[in-house]
Amino acid sequence: MPTHTQTYTWLVTGTSRGIGLEIVKLLVASPVNTVFAACRNPSSATSLKTLKYAATTKGTLHLIKMDVTDEASVQQARDEVEDILDGQGLDYLFNNAGVAVKDDRPSTMNADDLTSTILANVVGPALVTRTFIPLIERSQRKVIANVSTALASIGTDYGPQHLSYSISKIALNMLTYKQVKERPDLCAVLVDPGWVKTDMGGSAATLEASESAAGMVRVVIGVTPEDTGKFIDYTGKEIPW
Repeated sequence: MPTHTQTYTWLVTGTSRGIGLEIVKLLVASPVNTVFAACRNPSSATSLKTLKYAATTKGTLHLIKMDVTDEASVQQARDEVEDILDGQGLDYLFNNAGVAVKDDRPSTMNADDLTSTILANVVGPALVTRTFIPLIERSQRKVIANVSTALASIGTDYGPQHLSYSISKIALNMLTYKQVKERPDLCAVLVDPGWVKTDMGGSAATLEASESAAGMVRVVIGVTPEDTGKFIDYTGKEIPW
């Protein structure tokens, strides 16, 4: 973890529940972190609002309204974050927001489901990253963490299920590759949270959200410029493309 002589700024998307909420909980437990927790409806994000004033919260927490699929909403969020930062850079961008169809396959896929999944899981991170790059450029860390999945690894056999989700995350992987090629001065990585017990992952999953979040935060804090473009799971292990 960072030393207390330094402070860090984070923007995390998709924070009203699940892994995103656990990432925020972990980050604000340290006084060195200022966290911008983005979600579509902060007013109804009860857990986030409670966390802001919790005794365990030692860092600074700002709730930011953002729909990652809406360009105007992303721009408005960027303006709000920039005002709060007041010239300071954004050290970490955690593109965590995403959706998943429960279990579609090539024989059962629905075009609307595939389209909406790609919009949330690919277009969203693309818009957020593009919009926030001017703030990331002011940072010394310049880390962009895109949350992917081992289901997007062609080098790993997971069968025909989860078609829309897998396709969208493969596209996210390519987005990250292109970001690295265009901006090698930034540190963009892909992080796999594992199979997590959330509304998305289901109750049969093997990991608690807090365990996954802790692993991903350790990985993201520890990345160096040499890790740019890598596909890494929550334990720090590289995943085949």
